[in-house]
Amino acid sequence: MKRREAREKAVQTLFQLDNTDMSIEEAITYIMERPIDPFYESLVKGTTVYRDEVDNALSSKLENWSLDRLPKIERTILRLAVFELLHHEDVPHKVILNEAVELCKQFGDEKSGRFVNGVLSKFEEK
Repeated sequence: MKRREAREKAVQTLFQLDNTDMSIEEAITYIMERPIDPFYESLVKGTTVYRDEVDNALSSKLENWSLDRLPKIERTILRLAVFELLHHEDVPHKVILNEAVELCKQFGDEKSGRFVNGVLSKFEEK
C-alpha cells in the first residue's frame, strides 16, 4: 500500500474513532482488510495514543480557534499530520503538509486545505 492510501485510510479510521465508541482494533478492522499495512497502523495507533500531546501542540498553533470548534474532518487531518510531524521524523515536513492539503481536497471543502496548510506551516521544520 502506498503511503498516500495509508493516510487516506488512517483519516477514515480516525474519523470513525472520533465519532463512535469503537476500540482502535475494531475501527482498524472496519476500515482495513488484512494484512494490515504497518505505516497505516502506526498512523492510527500513534495518533490515538499520542492524542493529548498532539492536541496540545495543535492548540498552541490555532489562532482564534479551539479544537472543539474545528470541523471534524479538519481536526482529524490536523491530528494525523501533527502526529507525523512529531513522531515520523523520516518523513519530510513538506511532504506531510502537502499530503494534509491533498486529504483536505479529498475529504473537506475548498477552504479546508488553506486552513490546514496555514496551521501546519506554523510548525518548525526539523
